[in-house]
Amino acid sequence: MVIGLALVAARTPAWAADNGADAERAPAEPSAAESGPGDLEPQISSKRTLTVEERAEKEARKACKIEICDIIATREPLGDDIACDIKKTWRAGGITKMLGDQINWPWGKAVCQSKLSLERSALAEAMRASRAEIEMPKETVSCALHQQGAEPYVIEVELSPKVAFEDGKATGATVDWGDVSAPMMIYPLLYAGTGIDNSANVLGPEVVKMVNAFVQKGCPEVKDELPGRRVN
Repeated sequence: MVIGLALVAARTPAWAADNGADAERAPAEPSAAESGPGDLEPQISSKRTLTVEERAEKEARKACKIEICDIIATREPLGDDIACDIKKTWRAGGITKMLGDQINWPWGKAVCQSKLSLERSALAEAMRASRAEIEMPKETVSCALHQQGAEPYVIEVELSPKVAFEDGKATGATVDWGDVSAPMMIYPLLYAGTGIDNSANVLGPEVVKMVNAFVQKGCPEVKDELPGRRVN
């Protein structure tokens, strides 16, 4: 179930990965601030500093976020569908925090990738109608779990999420996990975790929270960058 949770988080860049996630507080690390002769110690900051790779990933996700938020804002059903390549690096400390410090994360960072396909008219309808459902096509999330002194473990999981809406707000969701591919050491855990979620829908309420956070908090962050295009 641990890796299943991580994979759901990997999927969330489509909806909510940039709702302040890159500004989250992490364990304090010394900053590069200068210290003068009279300073007792270096300045310490808890704000996460992005690497070059993480910054590039964030900018790519932002471009996709703007496209989605523009549909949410205009509710315009005509135009191009959403098609984005999503990539996000999750640091080991962030994954541990996400799991509530209850389970030890045995690997290092996880670099996850997926393709997001979202039908424009379906999203526009979900924002306009009193009741609607978005059923996303089956896609594959691939994650490389890095480990010290060895090649990363590569895992792949298929999923086809469904989200139910009422008056523009998500009210229910399922992840609908599909085929699993992973090294033998990890496969049983991943297979069992996705199977449990398919039967009990443990992660559905979390998906609902992430979608609503994206609409209510994430989109306002980029409101000044929305093209506001409408098709006559």
